[in-house]
Amino acid sequence: MNGIRRAATVPTGATAFICLALGLAGCSSTNVFSTSALDLFSTSSKATSGDAGVAADPNANVECPGIEVRSGAGTLMIGTKPGEGEPSALDLRYQVTIIRTARECRVTAGIMTMKVGVEGRVITGPAGGPGTVDVPLRLAVVQEGINPKTILSKFAREQVTITNAVDRATFTHIDPEISFPMPHPAANIDSYVVYVGFDPLGAQQEKKKPPAKPKPRVAPKPRQS
Repeated sequence: MNGIRRAATVPTGATAFICLALGLAGCSSTNVFSTSALDLFSTSSKATSGDAGVAADPNANVECPGIEVRSGAGTLMIGTKPGEGEPSALDLRYQVTIIRTARECRVTAGIMTMKVGVEGRVITGPAGGPGTVDVPLRLAVVQEGINPKTILSKFAREQVTITNAVDRATFTHIDPEISFPMPHPAANIDSYVVYVGFDPLGAQQEKKKPPAKPKPRVAPKPRQS
């Protein structure tokens, strides 16, 4: 297993309509990402020791957790009426898809730190046009098993600019600090999976969070004469 994986997508419904109507090369299997930031990721599936010049971590050289696009979260459809479910083909403003992913990892003092990359594409639909597209992403590390356990979950977002009425644009999100303790025994790392996908509900929750209240200032005590 190498460090870079291409997300498999099958055009259906509105997706197929966009591929047919726009005839975009992005709907084919042509690789247009020869200069992608994900190409700079290590192709090794093994973790490395994090500190150069220091004795290698005994947990280094284990397999990096695999990265997968969560089922049902690899395509985001943005319509003219947000919050009303998946839009029809003619109401589709933008279609966002995850194209490929990459990861590499290191182990330092019993802590695994992963760098995870997600690359995607935004294309305009029949109701779309120039504008800024807010792309909400969720990255989660899960220990799979009879009772799956979420190790960590992080929300992120990318702003993608569409400049023309009929257009496509790519985006890349890289998180270099997905960190968590190594399991005991270390062999249990084989059951860890990094899931990535779009999270529009998470974006709504982020908007509802109240702004942090400023801490009250404490007046200095008067000096005693």
